[in-house]
Amino acid sequence: MPPINGQRARFEDIYTRNRPPWDIGEPQPAFVKAADEVRGVVLDVGCGTGENALFFADRGHEALGIDFLEAPIYAAKQKAIQRGIDAAFEVQDALSLQDLDRRFDTIIDCGLFHTFSDEDRPKYVASLAKVTNPDGRILLLCFSENEPEGQGPRRVTQAEIHDNFSDGWEVESIEPARFKTRTDIEGVSFSEGGPHAWFAKIRRD
Repeated sequence: MPPINGQRARFEDIYTRNRPPWDIGEPQPAFVKAADEVRGVVLDVGCGTGENALFFADRGHEALGIDFLEAPIYAAKQKAIQRGIDAAFEVQDALSLQDLDRRFDTIIDCGLFHTFSDEDRPKYVASLAKVTNPDGRILLLCFSENEPEGQGPRRVTQAEIHDNFSDGWEVESIEPARFKTRTDIEGVSFSEGGPHAWFAKIRRD
């Protein structure tokens, strides 16, 4: 779930040292809970090592995971081979999704939106619009302002989600949720029970 601009070296280092707090070896619970609502072809943006995309592919969806780093994409491809799951993974800039030259019915954003700057958020939403089918949906999990300031990405308010998806989208719901994170990384800690998050369901007009 890393950002596209400005922090590549930081995230490359995190993966090199095997210290991504979000790389939990399973799909995030919020997406598992919403799995029956997922329809059609799935795109997982900022997929990391691919657990969410693999989960939906294993449920019978055509699934593509993209990330801007090569290391997690390689790991995701290896997982797919080892588990015998038919899922695709590509290195791709989330701000240029039109380069995929295809459209999707459901887009999964697990911790990518909250990494973008104010300047890049509209670019990201515009990029999403180019690959989301009419009536397609985005399922978005991001840090919320209810998570105390400290480690991790910037916090996001419900108003920021509404503001960024105000043109050509309908925010159907925003519910409180939690990220599940690794607990074996020394010096990394979040709220008990996992970082507070928002889980938003957003439909493309």
